Amino acid sequence: MIEYLKGDLTELTPTTATIECHGVGYLANISLNTYTAIQNRPQVKLYVHEAIREDAYVLYGFADKRERELFLLLISVSGIGGNTARTILSALNPNELCEVIASGNDKLLKMVKGIGGKTAQRIIVELKDKIAAVGGDMPGDTAAGSMLFADTHSEVLDSAVAALTMLGYTAAASQKVVKAIVKEQPSVTVEAAIKEALRRL
Repeated sequence: MIEYLKGDLTELTPTTATIECHGVGYLANISLNTYTAIQNRPQVKLYVHEAIREDAYVLYGFADKRERELFLLLISVSGIGGNTARTILSALNPNELCEVIASGNDKLLKMVKGIGGKTAQRIIVELKDKIAAVGGDMPGDTAAGSMLFADTHSEVLDSAVAALTMLGYTAAASQKVVKAIVKEQPSVTVEAAIKEALRRL
């Protein structure tokens, strides 16, 4: 079992990170929170969850253990797979997710792609008591402090649309929404654009 990967960050997108460890490149699926935490770093350490199926071997990477614990709690809920859990952790940072579950705010959960009313209620009911174990403040949750502005609108547009497409949204719908966001907020960051798009799609 892989506990963590530590090495050179050779490639990074809002949804994936490639880490080279002793000549081997490992591709890990990541959330926007992890993307924010590790961008602009030449070397990183990601805590790992391995999803091993008959037809695939997928790695999920997390900038800290707390986000991984939340991910594991989410996938323990019936009907929540790895990609859906990652989408939830991209739409809500760990503090927000803990607050949403603790307060029973199913409306916010239902805004995430693939989460219907029954699933949102199931997440809250099954995790409300467990969430206290991973509660508390998490340094670096705020996106603004660690995000750098993109050089151009096209970079924000391309990166955001690519990430949304990988999360399951159609390219056409993603592009339309992101274009509107960039027009409204010319200095918007890639992560902020994706998070806003996740709320609108």
